Amino acid sequence: MARSVIRFADWSLSVDLSGSGPIFESECTTCGESSGTADEKEGPETWCLRHAGRTGHTGFRGITTSFFRAQKVGDQ
Repeated sequence: MARSVIRFADWSLSVDLSGSGPIFESECTTCGESSGTADEKEGPETWCLRHAGRTGHTGFRGITTSFFRAQKVGDQ
């Protein structure tokens, strides 16, 4: 049997600004079609309106992916 030692330390979590910003996507809750990802929310929002006009589907899920970085408190 394997044994592990876990040492506890104080950590903080913050938004990672070193890479890209949030990524936006919309998904139809009726058929599951997706807008694809975009760096700006306007593209996926426009996709929802076009999809609704084309299919009559009216429910959508907005997905925003943000990135975080964990850091030990006291480390700079």
